[in-house]
Order: sequence, then structure tokens, then C-alpha cells
Amino acid sequence: MIINEEDKERLMFLRRVITKEIKYLHYSQQQVFKQEFTLEQAKKLETDNALAEKVEAFTSRYSRLQDTVGDKLLPLWLKIQGEKTGSTIDNLDKAEKLGILSSVETWMMLRQLRNQLVHEYIEDLTVLVNAMQTANAQSHLFVDVFDNINDDLDKRER
Repeated sequence: MIINEEDKERLMFLRRVITKEIKYLHYSQQQVFKQEFTLEQAKKLETDNALAEKVEAFTSRYSRLQDTVGDKLLPLWLKIQGEKTGSTIDNLDKAEKLGILSSVETWMMLRQLRNQLVHEYIEDLTVLVNAMQTANAQSHLFVDVFDNINDDLDKRER
């Protein structure tokens, strides 16, 4: 596999950044989900600034990781593979066919969830709780894609 210098630099940069994003997301998960995130906790968000900041950090880091892996790393990896890149859904379809992504459907559901979470004030706290719990349980998908891309790149570099 031959990678031009610009793509190689970008790839190394993204790998470093995503490694940090995963570390920070895991930290936020530990802070928010020491116990299950419940409706009672969600009700405290307006008065408990520390909890609100932890939730904000988690949702921000969750969203950022999904964006960096899906919108930056994946298209670059496809390009390096000699694949034509396209829309997000097209890139995800290719990643699934190539065994890098387990489920386009799950990724797209998590993207919709991300869009819900970035709206700071979800009026229905039950929706917020469900979204937070799902994001926590499914965020491994982004890490899995990153790990799969890294594994593929490492094999090709040998």
C-alpha cells in the first residue's frame, strides 16, 4: 500500500486524536455512569451543575468521536484502500462490506441519537435518559471501527 505524504500525515494525526478522544470519552462515561443514569439524575441537571457538566462532556465527546471516526478517518481509510468515497451513508456501506463496520443501521441510529443529544435541553427527560443510556451502551461501535481500521493499517504496513 502506497500512501502519499499528505494522507500519511493526516492519518497519523487522526489516529492520535481519536486515541485521545476515546480516552476522554471513557473518562466521561465513568463519571456519568458510575451508577445507571436514571430519571432521578436527569431531574437534577437543572440544579446540579457538576452533574450537568459531566453529562455535557459525555455527550460532546460521544458526538465528537462519532464525527471524527465517521466523517474524517473512514473516508481517508477508504481513499487509501483505493475506494471511491461518497456520502456518509455510501462510505458506511462500503465499510460494512469491507468488514470494518458491523452495522450501518446501528451507526445511523446512533447518528440520530447524537443529533438528539446535542440539543442541550431535551424537554422530555425520559427521552434524555434513554438517549444517554443507549449512547453509553453503544459507543463501543465507534471504538470498534477505529480498532478495525488500525488493525487493517497495521497488517498492510508489515
